[in-house]
Amino acid sequence: MRRLFPVTDETVAGASGGARGRDALDDATDREWGLEELAEAYAYPDVHEPWLRANMVSTLDGAAQHEGHSQPISSEADMRIFGTLRGLADVVLVGAETVRQEGYRPARAREAFAALREAAGQGPAPAIAVVSASLDLDFALPLFTSPLVPTLLLTGAAAAPDRIAAAEKAGAQVVIAGDGMGVDPARAVRALGDLGLRRLLTEGGPRLLGQLAASEVLDELCLTISPMLTVGDAQRIAGGPAPAVPKRFELVSLLEEAGFLFSRYRRT
Repeated sequence: MRRLFPVTDETVAGASGGARGRDALDDATDREWGLEELAEAYAYPDVHEPWLRANMVSTLDGAAQHEGHSQPISSEADMRIFGTLRGLADVVLVGAETVRQEGYRPARAREAFAALREAAGQGPAPAIAVVSASLDLDFALPLFTSPLVPTLLLTGAAAAPDRIAAAEKAGAQVVIAGDGMGVDPARAVRALGDLGLRRLLTEGGPRLLGQLAASEVLDELCLTISPMLTVGDAQRIAGGPAPAVPKRFELVSLLEEAGFLFSRYRRT
C-alpha cells in the first residue's frame, strides 16, 4: 500500500469522523510514486533566505540507528525519499561523527533530477558540508578526493591551522562559522546562504540536529517512522540539552509504504 496524504482541513475532518475526510483517504492512489511526483511533493518553498530541512529516520521506540548505523532501520522507499531530498538540495549538512560512522561519500549526479536542477540554477549534485570543530577527518576519503562539487568544511576560528591546511590541500573549502573551536548553527546557515546555497538539507547526526533545533534555525523536519522495535540504548534523532519550551512543528504531508510512514513537518 502506497499512499500520500496531504494534510488539509478535509483530512483532519476525516481523522475525527468526517465523511468527506474519509473519502479523501479512500481515494488515495495505491501505487508507487515516481521521482517527478516526489520532487513536486517535497519541493522547497519559494524563499529568498536559506531554508533548512532535516531528513531523519526513527523506529517506533525512538531509535535513530541500530548498532551505530541508520541503514538497518531504513527501507527501499526511505532511500527513494532520501535520494529525492538530495536531488532537490543545494547542500547537504552533516556532522563529522556521521561522516565517520556512515562512511559518507560525495553526492552523485542523477539523471532523473538533471533537468529540474538545471532549471533551478543548481549544479549537477549538491555539495556536502561537514560540521567539525577538530577537523579530525580522513582527507583521503572519496568525499574529499573525488566529489563533483568541492566538499565544504564548517569549523570555528580556533581550529588547528595544520588541519585547515590539510583540508584545503585535499580540495575542501573551509568555511569559518564560529568564533571559538565550535560552529555556531545560525552562523553556519548564514555562511551557506552567503555562498548562494539556499536549499539546505541536514542528515544529522543526532547531535548536529539537536544543535540546529536548539538554535531555532531548523525550518522543516522530514521524519521516517520505521515500523521496528530495536530496544537497546540507541540515540534519538536529536540530542543535547533540552530547551525551556518544546519547539512546535505542524504536519504538512504524510506518505505510507509497507508500514513505513514518511512525515513532513514545518516549524510554526
